[in-house]
Amino acid sequence: MPAPFLERLARGPLLADGATGTLLYPRGVPFDQSFDALNLTRPGLVESLHRDYLAAGAELIETNTFGANPLRLAAHGLEDKTRQIARQGVKIARAAREIVGVNAFVAGSIGPLGKPLAPFGLLTAEEAQRHFRVPAEGLLEGGCDCFLLETFQDLNEILAALRAVREVTLEIPVIAQMTFGLDGKTLYGNTPADAIAALGDAGASVVGVNCGVGPQPVLEVAEQVLAAARGLPVSAMPNAGLPQFVNGRYAYLATPEYFADFAARAVSLGVRIVGGCCGTTPAHIRAMRERLASHLPVEQLAPGAEVRVIEPSPAPAAIAPAGDDTGLLRRIREKFVVSVEIDPPRGVNTQKVMEGARLMALRGVDAINIADSPMARIRMSAMSLAYQIHTHFPQVDLILHFTTRDRNLMGLQSDLLGAHALGLRNILCLTGDPPSVGDYPNATAVYDTDSMGLIRIVRGMNQGHDLSGTSIGAATRFAVGCGVNPTAEDLDTELERFKRKLDAGAQFVMTQPVYELECWERFLDRLGGAPPIPILIGLLPLQSFRHAEFLHNEVPGIHVPQWIREKLHAAGNEGQKVGVVLARELLARCRSMANGVYLMPSFGRYENCLEVLEGTAR
Repeated sequence: MPAPFLERLARGPLLADGATGTLLYPRGVPFDQSFDALNLTRPGLVESLHRDYLAAGAELIETNTFGANPLRLAAHGLEDKTRQIARQGVKIARAAREIVGVNAFVAGSIGPLGKPLAPFGLLTAEEAQRHFRVPAEGLLEGGCDCFLLETFQDLNEILAALRAVREVTLEIPVIAQMTFGLDGKTLYGNTPADAIAALGDAGASVVGVNCGVGPQPVLEVAEQVLAAARGLPVSAMPNAGLPQFVNGRYAYLATPEYFADFAARAVSLGVRIVGGCCGTTPAHIRAMRERLASHLPVEQLAPGAEVRVIEPSPAPAAIAPAGDDTGLLRRIREKFVVSVEIDPPRGVNTQKVMEGARLMALRGVDAINIADSPMARIRMSAMSLAYQIHTHFPQVDLILHFTTRDRNLMGLQSDLLGAHALGLRNILCLTGDPPSVGDYPNATAVYDTDSMGLIRIVRGMNQGHDLSGTSIGAATRFAVGCGVNPTAEDLDTELERFKRKLDAGAQFVMTQPVYELECWERFLDRLGGAPPIPILIGLLPLQSFRHAEFLHNEVPGIHVPQWIREKLHAAGNEGQKVGVVLARELLARCRSMANGVYLMPSFGRYENCLEVLEGTAR
C-alpha cells in the first residue's frame, strides 16, 4: 500500500514550506549558534516557525534538523545529542501541526555533513553513511512522514545519505534534492541527468532541486530533472534570489509575488512539490498558495522574452601538450637538483629572507621552496614571498608549499589560479600542520580536503577545468609535488598514503628531513622499488646536540638517530661543524639514490646551507 505522502502527491501538486535558518536569524539567533540545538533549548521558537508556515498554507513542513549530524554538531560540542535533536525536531513539527489543526506532512530534514568526501576530502563514503544513520534513526523515532535530503552538491554524499536512510527504513518515502549552480551543474560537476538517474536507482521516492540559486535558474534545472526523472515526482525549492548585505544584515530580495509566479510555472512544467529555501518566508508561501489556488493559467511571454539564465558551458580549455614540463621538471631530468627552503618572515620585513634568496641565487642553487606557515605559526603569505623572490631572481625555480589547512575548496582553487597568473608553476601539495600545534591552538582549521584531494584539484586544472569540471579557459602548467615521511612510526599508513598520492597524479616528491639513508632504503623496499617520479630528499643540517634532541623529541615527522645525537653530544661546542659534515656526507650519498635534495636552514642561517654545498659539484 502506498505511503499516505505518496498518495497525496498522486492527487496533485503539494506546497512545502520555506527557509528555517534565514528566518531564525532575524528572530535573534546568530549564525554562529547551532540552529538545530534550538530543538532542545528553545523549542517554542522553532514551533512558532512551523505554525507560521502551516498558517500560510504549507502542506509539508521540514524539521529543524538540517545540520543535525555528528560532524556539524561537534563544532558545538553536541555530537552525542544528534539523535535526540533529530527526534525532538520531529516532535516539535508534529506539535505545531496539532496546534494549527491541519492535515500536513512532516519531512525529516537531512543536510550535508559539512566536510567533503574522498577523493577530495578525508571522509570515506562508508564513514559518511554511518554519520547520516544517526539523524535518520532519530527522525524515524520521532515519527516523520518522509525524509528530505536537501542541498547536496556531491552525488556520492547524497547517495551515502540515501543508503543510510534505507538502512533504517524501506517504507518511509525519501525526497532527494541536489543544488545546482548557474552553470547547471553541482559544485562537483554532477549534471541533473546523471544525478537524478542515480538517485532514482538508489531508491529515492521524489527527486528534485533546491537552494543555490533563485526561481528562474531552478526552473531551468527542473526541466532537466523532469526529463531524467523517469516518472518519479519532482520537487523544486529555490532560494529567494541571491543575498545582499542591507543595513548590516543579509537580505534576499525576491518578492512573494515573484515566487507566486514561480509556483505556477513550476506546476505547469510538471513539478509536484514546490516550496522555498534560503530567504523565503511565510509570506512567500502564502503568495504561492493563493496563486496555485486561483488556477489561473501561466502567462505566455512573447517570443524572445524567455531569456534563459543558466550559463552555457564554456568551451573546453586547451590542454597543455604532453611533455611540456615546467622548468623544475625539466631541470630534474637533466641534472641533480638542489633546492633551499625559505620560511616567510613572521612580520612585514622581507630583508633577511630576500638576502638569503640572493645568496642562494649567487651560489647557483636550482630552486627555492617556500614553506606555508610551518608548524601552524603565523607568517607572511608564502605566495606573496614566492612572487617577490620570483620577480628578483627569475633564474631560480620556486616551489610553493600549499596546504589545505587554511582554505576551503573555493579558496584553494582561487589561490591556485592566482599563483599561476603570477608565474608560480611548482606546487607542493600538503595537508598542513593543525592549528593546535601553533600560535593559535583554538583557531579553526578548514581541511575541506587533504593533500591527495589537492593533487587531484591541481591536476584537474592542468587539464583545463576546476573541481566541478567547469572550464577555466586554458590549462594550467603546474608541476605537482607531494611529501612523504620515510621515518614515520606508522609506516604502513605512510606507504598507503604515498601510493594514493601517486595515484592522484603527483609528479615529484619531497621527503621529510632524513639523517641516514637506510630509512629511505627500507621505505623503498616496502614500497616495492623506487617510485616512478623524481625524488628530492630533505636535509636539515644540525646545529648542536640540543637542536638534535629538540627535533627528535618535539617536532612531528623528524627522527634523528641515536648515534648522531651521541656524536653531537660528544662534539660539544663544535656541534655545528659536525652537523655540516654529516649533511655533506648525506648529500654525497643522495646523488646515487635520488634526483636531488632540498636543504632547510635552521634559525634562518642560510650561510649554513652554503657551507654544506661547499666543494659539491654544481
